[in-house]
Amino acid sequence: MADDAAVPRLELEDIQSGVLRPRPTPYAATYILLRIDDRGQGGELLRRLGEVVTSAAAPERPGRDTFVHVALTYDGLVALGLPEASLESFSWEFRQGMLARAKALGDEGPSAPERWEAPFGGRDIHVILTGVAPSAESLQTALDRARAAFADLPGVVPIWRQDCFAPADEKEPFGFKDGISHPAIEGSGIPGTNPLEAPLKAGELVLGYLDEMGTYPPAPEPAALGRNGTYVVFRKLHQDVAGFRRYLRANSSGADDEELLAAKMMGRWRSGAPLALCPMHDDPALGGDPARNNAFLFRADDATGYRTPPGSHVRRCNPRDADVAGVVRLHRMIRRGTAYGPPLPPGVTEDDGADRGLMFAFVGAHLKRQFEFVQSEWVNGGEFLGLGDARDPICGAADGAGAYAIPRRPLPRRLQGLARFVTTRGGAYGFMPSLTALRWLAEVAAGPQ
Repeated sequence: MADDAAVPRLELEDIQSGVLRPRPTPYAATYILLRIDDRGQGGELLRRLGEVVTSAAAPERPGRDTFVHVALTYDGLVALGLPEASLESFSWEFRQGMLARAKALGDEGPSAPERWEAPFGGRDIHVILTGVAPSAESLQTALDRARAAFADLPGVVPIWRQDCFAPADEKEPFGFKDGISHPAIEGSGIPGTNPLEAPLKAGELVLGYLDEMGTYPPAPEPAALGRNGTYVVFRKLHQDVAGFRRYLRANSSGADDEELLAAKMMGRWRSGAPLALCPMHDDPALGGDPARNNAFLFRADDATGYRTPPGSHVRRCNPRDADVAGVVRLHRMIRRGTAYGPPLPPGVTEDDGADRGLMFAFVGAHLKRQFEFVQSEWVNGGEFLGLGDARDPICGAADGAGAYAIPRRPLPRRLQGLARFVTTRGGAYGFMPSLTALRWLAEVAAGPQ
């Protein structure tokens, strides 16, 4: 770990809270998409939002667990009249947008953009507002403040909304405890959840600081626009909960085996207890203990994968210290998932037609080598682990013909006919500017038309 004197101090008062601060438990959240029809009014929106968006500083302030943050798409920056030189300084992937990157992300077949819900895949998504709070009541208060920023601006039009929630048990629609693993970021003062993992360099998550390569990640120009900002990926992911339950039942010998199979696919028991620490049975006390439920490595605790299969979701998305192709720390990022839709009642295996799943957000300074790499190479590929073209058994782009191998003595357990349990319903690439950049963008939009 670096010497304290060499650790940069992050300018937390200029960084949006949603970039670094963990979300409360439980919490409610809402995503609102806006279209900018009038450049000047778009600038006024950002000026007003600068007074609503909370920074990552002052974690002990009253209401610290209630916050609003804002991101802009490339089309949104164009609508604001950003100079061409600044537009071209953003990353290539961001400028292309998620629609153009769909094939690389595995968004084909049921997840193809032509099947996304409107307005995803179009050019109308300009601003992404997110509100997070410990309760529906406090969220409503935060949203009222955010809506006041555009309620009297006819040139700023709300075009989509998704209400979400994270229940007290923190479980996502498939029934697994979620939101367990978060890296620590140097200089933030915010601890990670794995005491065995050294903090990441700040430049992996926030622009304007050194990253794990010892360089400054490319940032939008001028510095007032890029510094203390970051990229964010939004994905609406529909989960086929009934299909997942049917698959488990069809490939298990009984209820206990069903739970074991689910754990072997995820890498954790539904309680959150990791297979690396309790491979034979669930341990709810361990799963619910934030000081222990993420304190493990793979090379030290499970090098062979007999506990946590190499192809499991948890091991794919964060191989930790496992021997894999590439440097794992270069692909770390912050993930945040929030459930939407009504839960499917326990034991039900027939689909009720309700839309349910996760709104997922990925935060990082490098779209290509973080989110896109993990999605294409680790989730939808297996070569890095010597697994050929095998895909993530939970959220991979399966086609019904996939297979999944679970290491076991004397012979591995092999599953066939792996179905697609998670379908992309839409998404967008955004840029989360600093509070300084929000003011700068407002001034640009208010300039000569």
